[in-house]
Amino acid sequence: MIRKISVFFVHLACIIYFNLKIVGKENVPKEGAYILCANHKSNWDPPLVVSSIKRKMYVMAKQELFKNKFIKWFGDKCCVFPVKRGMRDIESIKYSLKLLKDGEILVIFPEGTRKGLEKNGKAQNGVAYMAIRTGVPVIPVGIQGEMKPFRKVKLNIGEPLDFSQYKSNKPEKEILDKVSKEIMDNIIMLTNENI
Repeated sequence: MIRKISVFFVHLACIIYFNLKIVGKENVPKEGAYILCANHKSNWDPPLVVSSIKRKMYVMAKQELFKNKFIKWFGDKCCVFPVKRGMRDIESIKYSLKLLKDGEILVIFPEGTRKGLEKNGKAQNGVAYMAIRTGVPVIPVGIQGEMKPFRKVKLNIGEPLDFSQYKSNKPEKEILDKVSKEIMDNIIMLTNENI
């Protein structure tokens, strides 16, 4: 109940406050598991993405946020779970794989940090690993615009990417790198479309 109410009010706020426009909603599957991946511009990205799509989503977020007791409580109610960045977090990976196998939706920001690519960072291979392990599609999303009052923000939802031909319990690094690059290339393309 808390999640549904929060999603409703966040979506309303985004439409009014950011003049939000959503393109490509038809690319979102109505059922079944998938991984939704977007570029990471600001702290507004997760609520913006989650509130723009009707289905329930689970969001991976940096563990540091959960030190705050209110955020930990609210995150639990809103299907947000922690991941330890900069290391192989086995617990978080196992939980993510279980969610996907159960037909749920997982939201991940492959840059691993805000404005990661602008800081010459490299996209993390976690999304590729989960897509290859489970065979679920990846939905790329490009977030455009400035997260400032009454500026236009656009959410470009791309077509599902199918990597099921690589399905494996032990994907090779070369394949992980290739799939990660394709995912980020699609996200970057969606961020460069006319706003």
